[in-house]
Amino acid sequence: MPEPAIQPDDAPLYKRVLIKVSGEALMGDLSYGQDDQIIDRISKDIKEVARMGVQVCIVVGGGNIYRGMSAAARGMERSSADYMGMLATVLNALAVQNSLEREGLDTRVLSAIHMMEICEPYIRRRALRHLERGRVVIFAAGTGNPFFTTDTAAALRASEMGCDALLKGTQVDGVYTSDPRKDKKAKHIEKLSYLDVLSRDLKVMDAPAISLARESHIPILVFSIHEQGQFARVLAGKGKHTIITE
Repeated sequence: MPEPAIQPDDAPLYKRVLIKVSGEALMGDLSYGQDDQIIDRISKDIKEVARMGVQVCIVVGGGNIYRGMSAAARGMERSSADYMGMLATVLNALAVQNSLEREGLDTRVLSAIHMMEICEPYIRRRALRHLERGRVVIFAAGTGNPFFTTDTAAALRASEMGCDALLKGTQVDGVYTSDPRKDKKAKHIEKLSYLDVLSRDLKVMDAPAISLARESHIPILVFSIHEQGQFARVLAGKGKHTIITE
């Protein structure tokens, strides 16, 4: 059954959100790298949400590029390998920024690693100001520290920005009892608690990210990033997803 369409009078459930987009989501069917058509489609979805009056932050992963560098990183000291991954997220952030600006959105990339000639350094007050002015803010380079994933960076930035919700765009439309791509009997779970995710070791986001969202009382909405228009439908309460909350 097709998802219900967004109507002009549909009000979003949240006014300020952060969406975590994995590097793998930007890869499409490629073995590694960026699929321009996928990035443009995701940008259209973000534009639709921005037109609903929602302030949008984005955290991008780097797995699509880092996968191509994995051989070079094999045997490397962990911190150095993690910094390579952070730089990969900057490449993705710039690609997403370019696509969003072609859609007519005003954007800013803020990096946790300073590279002034390329993007702005992450400063919390500056990021908030950009959001208040209607700009889409893209956070790059994770937290700027090794040993922390971009999931944790997403929860951290959502907390710092005072977001009403953290959305995780994945390969499937929510959390299931098992992998629905492998198990036809897998059942969709509509609602979970943070403690459910932690105690059952569900691979939604890593444990530090879940714990931080719990401490900040930020609900996590898991949905399919591959269904066009689903981002807006979820924010309007119409799209299929799983919500993780108290």
